[in-house]
Amino acid sequence: MQFYGHSDKETPRDGWQTLVDHLASVAEMAGGFARASGLEQAAFIAGLFHDLGKYDPAFQAYIAGIGESVDHSTAGARVLCDLAQGRDKAMAEIIAYAILGHHAGLPDRLNETGACFDMRMKKPLFLDPAWQAELGPDVARQIDGLARALPQPVDKDLQRYAFTLSFLGRMIFSCLVDADFKDTESFYVSLGQRAVDRDWPRLQGLLPGFQARFDAHMGRFASRAVASETSQTLNALRADILSHVRAGAAKGPGFFTLTVPTGGGKTLASLGFALDHAGIHGHDRIIYAIPFTSIIDQTSAIFRSVLGEEHVLEHHANIDEERFDARERRDKLKLAMEDWAAPVVITTNVQLFESLFSARPSRSRKLHNIANSIIILDEAQTLPRSLLLPVMQSLEELVLRYGCTVVLCTATQPALARREGFELGLPLDADRELAPDPEGLARQLARTRIRHQGVLDDAALVETLGVREQMLVIVNSRRHALDLYRQAKAANLDGLVHLTTRQYASDRRRILAEVRRRLHDGLPCRLIATSLIEAGVDVDFPAALRAEAGLDQIIQAAGRVNREGKRPRDDSVVTVFTPADHKPPREIAGLIGDMKRIIDKHPDLTAPAAIADYFGEVYWRVGRVGLDAKDILGRFNLASGGTDFAYRKVGEDFRMIESGLAPVIIAIEDEAKLWVDKLGLADVPSGLLARKLQAFTVQVPPKARERLRVCGHVAFVAPHLRGDQFAVLQKASLYDPQLGLIWEDADYLAAEDLLW
Repeated sequence: MQFYGHSDKETPRDGWQTLVDHLASVAEMAGGFARASGLEQAAFIAGLFHDLGKYDPAFQAYIAGIGESVDHSTAGARVLCDLAQGRDKAMAEIIAYAILGHHAGLPDRLNETGACFDMRMKKPLFLDPAWQAELGPDVARQIDGLARALPQPVDKDLQRYAFTLSFLGRMIFSCLVDADFKDTESFYVSLGQRAVDRDWPRLQGLLPGFQARFDAHMGRFASRAVASETSQTLNALRADILSHVRAGAAKGPGFFTLTVPTGGGKTLASLGFALDHAGIHGHDRIIYAIPFTSIIDQTSAIFRSVLGEEHVLEHHANIDEERFDARERRDKLKLAMEDWAAPVVITTNVQLFESLFSARPSRSRKLHNIANSIIILDEAQTLPRSLLLPVMQSLEELVLRYGCTVVLCTATQPALARREGFELGLPLDADRELAPDPEGLARQLARTRIRHQGVLDDAALVETLGVREQMLVIVNSRRHALDLYRQAKAANLDGLVHLTTRQYASDRRRILAEVRRRLHDGLPCRLIATSLIEAGVDVDFPAALRAEAGLDQIIQAAGRVNREGKRPRDDSVVTVFTPADHKPPREIAGLIGDMKRIIDKHPDLTAPAAIADYFGEVYWRVGRVGLDAKDILGRFNLASGGTDFAYRKVGEDFRMIESGLAPVIIAIEDEAKLWVDKLGLADVPSGLLARKLQAFTVQVPPKARERLRVCGHVAFVAPHLRGDQFAVLQKASLYDPQLGLIWEDADYLAAEDLLW
């Protein structure tokens, strides 16, 4: 009897893929993917056994068009664990998770459903004995020695070792699912389906050209600079920073910090380091992770202008691969989002870290391509505190065991180094700081003064705004921004602008363009904004008012003042105030307290020592529990019975951003109306529609959206096709480009409106 791995109803059986060919091909490919991680044998075995369940006669009948599908992902895990002997059983069990999960996702060892590891491993097997002959008589010998790839525990911390093993299991899983998908795709392409272009040039082959382009770009940048004394001094300082950073590329792979104040050119400096470091140490790709989608376009534009459009992959939440319909899986960039095969990847922290903790095959495919990469974490201080421990441990695994270099790049270094009182930190050595003299740089690039004003009510803020024609005010909530804007509007202040996430992204881009124009032309510009303006947005105000917040946020606010260094520092003041009329959100209130505990210790709050002291307070206050609020690490354990890994539950719970908000689409512009009209067309993929409408979406409290829906102001469009995915505003008068979406009424207080 012939056993098949894949069939096609329009192809004769002699054109079907045999099962043994599929298993052998996936094994070879998975092993190749794992070579950089030292897990070649384990990944090979995972590929060889992953579809062993297809030797079930019932499955063979199914792919021939007879009967129903049967579970074919369990048998290989069972047989592998039965065959493994001695210490090899430990690695076999880790591989078994990957085999069990290669379609439905990595399972938990134990949970209340029958899909968990233990329940599935008890299922009866119905395998034709032909599998032994087809896989070969030496299959048991191939399993021998699996335990050699198991890392040795470095201390007696069994929970840390359990995480190490669980991470190793993720890498094997990634190699398996990527190889399985690509071999299956290759078979169907061979049957005449449209061929796909997955080939990307290797980073190592591109590096000489990249470095030449980088040097040429920096030369052009310097030659275009305005020949004023200030700009000459700044350019000389940036050149010195770049030279020092690139000199550090010769140091061995591992952790680095890059602490450069706003305006010091850290984005380009970090790229220069990555190019040189990869050339010296042979890394396979550069991954640049950014905390905010609002600035990813800005960074992508820089990288593309330097390296070339065709070599840079941009991947973030707005173009998530899981939203793609099969009909859209055509062009090279979309395919590359699945596996990050491009030489340079620009992504978000959400994509990077949620992929590292995901149980789903679609998100895990890229993990093996993260190995042997240079990972630059921009604005490292924004890593969510409640997930900081699992994030740090995942980074440490990538550095210690998977050949990665990680650069923590920021103006406000978050003091993640391991030290007395913070033994949970990263192994960051002082000699791995890439910037020359961060303390000195902070003094040289200091462009503002931070002053504390005390309590100010909105009337006082409006009065202060009236004194200067150009000024920035940043508050802690959308509610406060709206209230303050309305009061300032009533005072007839000229050049008044309101910027919050009440406005959809397309409107915000237009507003920011107008703000930059008015600032450049010296026109009145009084901007009232939420903290979104601090997310790397390139604006340059002469002064600012900032509601009390954490020190890192205040320093980020200061980065929007005198950004180009054209004004005297003493005239460029960021005034920190306590709002009289609006209490800060609970989380920000805690950070305010942390800052107040260090204020009297540091005359200059922008100095690296003050920032380190502040983050020490932040981490000390919450302790281990606060740094792993969902007990992510506590769900990977070792016991006498083997592993107890809760992959699936962790994948559900690990979320970098938990806004608790619900989307409302504002279909006022013609482009938005065009795509809303297509919601009723069954042949238009939901993923495409979601991406096109992303720029016209406002996030609101769920109770507010439901209230709007009940009142008939919001409706789910085409629910028969899209369910409740697309909530569209029906009452256009509720949205105003200057105010944004106004969902409150006189008797409704948006208590949940605490974000931006």
